[in-house]
Amino acid sequence: MKPAAQGEILVPGATGEGEALVLTAPISFWGGVDPKSGRIADVRHPQCGETISGNVLFLPGTIGSSSASAVLMELVHNGHAPVALVLHEPDAILLLGLIVAREMGWQTPVAVRLESARFPAFDGREVVVATDGSISIR
Repeated sequence: MKPAAQGEILVPGATGEGEALVLTAPISFWGGVDPKSGRIADVRHPQCGETISGNVLFLPGTIGSSSASAVLMELVHNGHAPVALVLHEPDAILLLGLIVAREMGWQTPVAVRLESARFPAFDGREVVVATDGSISIR
């Protein structure tokens, strides 16, 4: 399987395999994602009702609350986190949730940075994000 893209590793984690969910708008994890189910709960988000759990989540941006890290950490702990995160820009607060979860001894998904212009090529496809940051289509 030849990599379709090479991302920059932001936070190391486990290889993630799953369907790509490319968000079309930034999202707030606090109030925007249900940590108990992994569903997008923000009724104003274009992908409200979609599940991030078990998917490779492509984020064009985040709407920040300092509690985003706690929500992501809770998603990891509850088994409802994305299998990998692909971000257009690093979000230190969001990524802190992965770092703390890893320090707690929980298996965390890899987080990589990739230009958002490349996101649409992955939408709805089975994707593998490897520990080296490579992103491949199955």
